[in-house]
Amino acid sequence: MTNREKNKVKNRNSAEKEHMCSVEAAINEIGGKWKPLVLYSLKDGKQRFSEINNKLPAITQRMLTKTLRELESDEIIHRKVYAEVPPRVEYRLTAKGDSVMPILDSLCQWGKDYCEYEDDIDD
Repeated sequence: MTNREKNKVKNRNSAEKEHMCSVEAAINEIGGKWKPLVLYSLKDGKQRFSEINNKLPAITQRMLTKTLRELESDEIIHRKVYAEVPPRVEYRLTAKGDSVMPILDSLCQWGKDYCEYEDDIDD
């Protein structure tokens, strides 16, 4: 193998590694069962805990709390606590969270297309 061929293979391997690294980074930030659903529920603006929980009835309060804390820690959502009695807490997307929405919109569309495809196969 010539040096030129070796460089081509090396560059291709580097590109694949970089691609996998970026996909892995994205999945680490927004992956999992609940993070994308919680983010998508915040798409239309700020929500209180109970509103998010009502949109996602299958999630437990404990898991929703954990997910919201992780997203807040990663600066994907912002948590605002109001000094009221009873306490009021609202969650909203940050700029980083807003940047995820086109990806989730595409994923949503893919899911719709996939469901239609599955329905066509069943018929």
